Amino acid sequence: MRVIAGSARRTPLKCIEGESTRPTTDRIKETLFNMISQDLWDCRFLDLFSGSGAIAIEALSRGAKKAVLVEKNPIAVRCIRENLEKTHLAEGARVMQSDVLSALHRLSGSEDPFDIIFMDPPYDHGLEMQVLKALQDSSLIREDTLIIIEASLETSFDDLNDLGFETVRIKKYKTNQHVFVQKAGVNL
Repeated sequence: MRVIAGSARRTPLKCIEGESTRPTTDRIKETLFNMISQDLWDCRFLDLFSGSGAIAIEALSRGAKKAVLVEKNPIAVRCIRENLEKTHLAEGARVMQSDVLSALHRLSGSEDPFDIIFMDPPYDHGLEMQVLKALQDSSLIREDTLIIIEASLETSFDDLNDLGFETVRIKKYKTNQHVFVQKAGVNL
């Protein structure tokens, strides 16, 4: 696993051993960042369920102004901090060791709204909808905030409209998908 582009291009990243995280492959990460490249410069990026931090680090490397990384696993948090130091991107990052819902509560009111929110929760636990419910009236998002959810192909997003969100794009891969979500009624 490595940083694909930007100031930290080609820097190898550490990831934690075991099945507690599923690092996004370089190919999928490259596809994702090609789709959002025009929105990254000077953006505020929130990475939920950060794992090794590779997604937020890629965003920082490509010009994001600030990234907040939220991860509960202390071993993964150490990995994130090591990767931020190795890539010389720690200055633009804030790492929070916390469960995501508690972190969202703590961030609300203390952070400006984010331009892009990425989440890669454990698959098939319904956490995507719990996070969206926490975000629906949050000060952490604006009407044009882009929320990207990495999920299994079986994950249903049928309840998005009930929460005031809509799907604006879906990119399917062999084993998972990226679902792009915004507040309902806003065009990308």
